Formats: sequence, C-alpha cells, structure tokens
Amino acid sequence: MRIAIAGAGLLGRLLAFRLAGAGHEVHVFDPAPHAEARGAAGWTAAGMLSPVAELECADENVFRLGLRTMELWPQWLGDLAVPVECSFDGSLLLAHRGDEGAARRVIELLEGKVDAIDSGRALAPQPLAAADLRALEPSVQGPAHAWLLPHEGRIHTVQAMQALAAVPGVHWHWNRTVTACEPGLLRLDDGEQRFDRVFDVRGTGARPQLPVRGVRGEIFWLQAPGATLRRPLRLLHPRYRVYLVPRAPDLVVVGASEIESEDRSPVSLRSTVELLAAAHSVIPELAEARIVHSESNLRPALPDNLPLLATQDGLTRINGLFRHGWLIAPALVERALTEMGT
Repeated sequence: MRIAIAGAGLLGRLLAFRLAGAGHEVHVFDPAPHAEARGAAGWTAAGMLSPVAELECADENVFRLGLRTMELWPQWLGDLAVPVECSFDGSLLLAHRGDEGAARRVIELLEGKVDAIDSGRALAPQPLAAADLRALEPSVQGPAHAWLLPHEGRIHTVQAMQALAAVPGVHWHWNRTVTACEPGLLRLDDGEQRFDRVFDVRGTGARPQLPVRGVRGEIFWLQAPGATLRRPLRLLHPRYRVYLVPRAPDLVVVGASEIESEDRSPVSLRSTVELLAAAHSVIPELAEARIVHSESNLRPALPDNLPLLATQDGLTRINGLFRHGWLIAPALVERALTEMGT
C-alpha cells in the first residue's frame, strides 16, 4: 500500500517504522525543518513507563495499553539499528514525613484500581522499609516513605526519536504542512495528494478537525556525576507530582509541571524553583548538579484527557495521548495496524 502519515512525532515515527518494515511505501509529512527539530512533544518527555502510577489520572484502557507497551518496547527496540537506552527495573513512589496523608490517598487509589482491573497480577505498590530503599537507591536520602512499583520502567526518549527517524525505506517530507486529512487524501498547504490510506497523528496540529488542546509541560536535565540513580522516582506531594528519571551516563531528568496553557516560552521561574527544590529534597547529592538543559512543550489532549483511535476506510486518526505518550503509543500503533489488517 501507498501510505501517508501526517505528523512526525512519536506516533508518526512508530507508524513509519512498523509500516515500512511490513513492506509498505510510507510517506511522512511534517512542518518541522528536519528530523532533529524538537517541535513534537515526544522529544520533551522524560520517558517514564508507568502503567500503574498513571492510574492516578488514567482509565482502564490506558492501563491495559500501558501493560501491552511494556511488552512491545523490548521487542521493537531490538529491531532498530541504533541502540536505545531502556530498562524495566521498576519505579519508586516517595513521600516526605508530613505528607503521609496525601501519599496514602494516592496509594489506596492505585491499589483499588489495580485490584479492580487486574487483581491476578502483583502490580500494586509494595511498601519499602528504609533499609530496602537504601539498598535499591543509595542516593535517595530525603523521603521517609517509599513504595516499589515492580513492573515499570523508562526509555531514553531522545535516542528513541532519533533511532526511529533512521529507519530505512521511509520517505520523509520536511517543511510540509498538512492542512486536513481525509480518507485516502492528504491536503497540504501547496496542494493535495492521494494515498491508499492516511494516518492523522498531528497532535495539536489536527485542529480544527479534532478538538485538541495543548497542555504545557516543563523539564530539566541535570548533570550529576556524584548521584547514583537506577530507576524513575515520583515524589508524592500535596500540591504536585515531581519525577526524576536517570539517563546514562550521569544525567537526571526532572519534571512534572502540567499547566493548562499553550504557551511555548522557556521554563518559568516557579517551575524552576519548585521542581528543582523537590528534586534536591529527594537526592541531596543533586546540590552540586549542573542544569545543562531545560525545555517546555505542549502535550496534545482531548477534552476528556483520554486517547482517541478512530479508524474508517482510508483514514486512521490517533490523538490525545496527553501525558501518556511513551506509555501507550506502541500499543495504540499495534491496535491501529491490526484494525487496518496489517
């Protein structure tokens, strides 16, 4: 088949990877000037793969998509020519003394949802004694309470985006803006082209055909040679959630701001102060870390904050991955290709 993909973010690159590998003629269109331009939200994400932790704000569909993605990432990354850092050693939920009430509400919510959805698997948070926490993560010194989520992981998002763009056999069309997607038809700012099937994965660029909004997120990269971190951490706080994700050889990604704004300006002072102070409270060794990069971007979200997969003859739309992109994109791509018979 001759297939068009509108959008070269995470979804677009995954679709191109799987479709080209199946022998289709794949054309990807994106307004970005080149493959390394960081307009897509997938570049900015920290890459936490947390099907259980995300149940705090997600539904059963996202949970099951996440569990399937945890199976798919090791398989698919093995098919890429470029190595991508990825691990599945679990993640930790942490809380400071005095925040037990807020933390306990989150833990009970996760326990209840996991038990109702998938009670046969040992997925619920496991409380850790102080000695156990030190054995798992020696650099974590601040929090008084900890829980292990054993079936979670992380992926290096920048490496993955780069590796997916290097897949052979894909026709990349940069500096090309798609104005509308219709069954078998791609409308561009300079004309239109026909295909056997069109995939619309433009994120916020899918407006006005979809009621997508952008939700601002902000992250920091800290270079911390003295800190040892093996798995993602989430600090449970009454006002916000802060995550820390390690990247080899000595980086820690800090983030979690979720702001109802489509402002793409640089990271704010408030986010800088709150997120980095919280990170330091978890790992005191970060006091001498260096801020080597900060970034803001917009996550595409639909009104219900849930993902959309809509398939009809000649057209598939996938959108609204919100904060769950790296967690559910592979499973959504697999489902979309199954629906079209590939």
